[in-house]
Amino acid sequence: MNVREEHIVDCSFIKKHQLFFVAVGLFWLKVYLVQRFFFHVPTENVLQEMLLVINPLSSALVLFSFSFLFPLKRRNSMLAAISAAGSIILYANLIYNRFFSDFITIPTLFQTNNMGDLGESIFTLIQPADILLFFDVFVLLFAVKRWNKLPSTAAKIDLIRLYAAALALFAFNLGLSEIEHPQLLTRSFDRSMVVQNIGVFNYHFYDLILQTRVSANQTFAQSDGFQEVKAYVQAHTASPNPVYTGMAEGKNVFVISLESMQSFVLNRTINGEEITPFLNELIKESYYFPNVYHQTGQGKTSDAEFLVANSLHPLPRGAVFFTNPDNVYNGLPGILGKAGYYSAVFHPNNETFWNRNQMYQSLGYDRFFSSDDFEIREEYSVGWGLKDIEMFSQSIDYVKRLPKPFYAKFITLTNHFPYALDEEDVLISEANTSSETLNRYFATVRYTDEALKLFFEQLKAENLYENSIFVLYGDHYGISEYHNDALGEFLDKEITLYDSIQLQRVPLIIHIPGQSGKIIDAVGGQIDIKPTILNLLGIENEKDMMFGSDLFAADRPHLVALRDGSFITNDYVYTKQKCFNRLSGEEEEAEKCEPYIEQVQRQLDLSDRVIYGDLLKYYKN
Repeated sequence: MNVREEHIVDCSFIKKHQLFFVAVGLFWLKVYLVQRFFFHVPTENVLQEMLLVINPLSSALVLFSFSFLFPLKRRNSMLAAISAAGSIILYANLIYNRFFSDFITIPTLFQTNNMGDLGESIFTLIQPADILLFFDVFVLLFAVKRWNKLPSTAAKIDLIRLYAAALALFAFNLGLSEIEHPQLLTRSFDRSMVVQNIGVFNYHFYDLILQTRVSANQTFAQSDGFQEVKAYVQAHTASPNPVYTGMAEGKNVFVISLESMQSFVLNRTINGEEITPFLNELIKESYYFPNVYHQTGQGKTSDAEFLVANSLHPLPRGAVFFTNPDNVYNGLPGILGKAGYYSAVFHPNNETFWNRNQMYQSLGYDRFFSSDDFEIREEYSVGWGLKDIEMFSQSIDYVKRLPKPFYAKFITLTNHFPYALDEEDVLISEANTSSETLNRYFATVRYTDEALKLFFEQLKAENLYENSIFVLYGDHYGISEYHNDALGEFLDKEITLYDSIQLQRVPLIIHIPGQSGKIIDAVGGQIDIKPTILNLLGIENEKDMMFGSDLFAADRPHLVALRDGSFITNDYVYTKQKCFNRLSGEEEEAEKCEPYIEQVQRQLDLSDRVIYGDLLKYYKN
């Protein structure tokens, strides 16, 4: 066949399936525009830009080729249906990305029982212009009605050619990606980087493969994997600081999860008014850790609970509370129970939210005070449920009746996106940034701070304060990268890649009545809270597997692994394949961070193995 004949065949093929290629072209353009301008996948060079242009095409060819499987008379209408289905998937990722700066995974789809409580949160993320995302669907629907010519009968060879073209395009795409990011699909924990390189729909195909592999790992996990993890933990965990061992022995333990609380609000003002006046004063008479980072993944608050209870990393996809609630865990409540503590958790939400009713049993809690145990009336509620002041106030009578010593965990609610607040509860002047979400955030942070102040006063009045230790920690970020411009206005600086990691710092305050305050500059994470509490209480636990270390330990590793593979050391901050000086924020040569990359990836991988393989059950054997 000569060149002229090949050209005629190609033109004939395209002409025979004109509407098909119109649908592919429109969808390709739409996905590129969304990935380029609305997802948090910045491009820094020509190759990255080229990848964003190329990567939607292979998945578009595969998706729309499914129309060939339908009868001839329905094939055109199926193009519109496929376009609509693809647009819904794309839009779901867009909404998810606006708040979480992340992408949907298969495990998150099984968390739908949480959706009923999201309500207002989701609606605040929807914008009127979003309707344009479905423009190509309307074009196709119009074309199908006006298109008089039915598609020609498609031979099997046509379908084969389309799949071959899609496979070739994906192979080319992946080859370019490997040049830019070697071992992208085997070593990366960063979903935004995967989407940037292979596209959002190819990413979903890849996620399906990962889910299959995870299921296989769960089936074939063996005890020799346990020994490997145990050896790693023993070699990389610092010994507790003996100076602090037993400092709070026998005391009641209050652990308070501060919803969406980031460290940047501490010791800052709006129009001369402190955002967190109570916490600012509490820090002065407490052990305060200014360099502790949240390490949560898609499970957010539940991931933070998991980190604090187990000193294990959460999973890279989904929430452990949903995917592995029946595993054997050596949770902090269970450990304290063996030491004579009674453990309870207070959270005025439905007990099935985040599957807590099941997971709390696995962690060893004795009692869960959920929404059924609180009087929740309309005047007491806002946003996600019972206001923090009312939650703490109603909890006091329950706390008084707990057997002593006790471990009491409180999860606050009011400072939760979309940061709604009744007018009478606004205790600070309104901020003036370009983001209404950020402006509301300051008000709800101030409200939670006031709730904490009143709670401490009530505990003192009930003689529950002096013989207790208090651990307050932020659970995850509250302001996502979507609001970086407005946050930059407030902080009076441009938010860089380095700043985005530094903004993941969350408050960690350990208050022991009668002791003076001290700032501990140790670089740490939520994974370090469990070993720190155990050492302060003087409780040894030989049968444990903790990836964190006592925050007071002098020889601690000073390496914090974030769930996406970013990390922080005493000297460096590493993210998105960029290395920065931790103190100055200046970019450094990548070689300075390289010695830690393998260690972080290994730590995350081994922690995942513990969960996926339920390896802690081998402690029972």
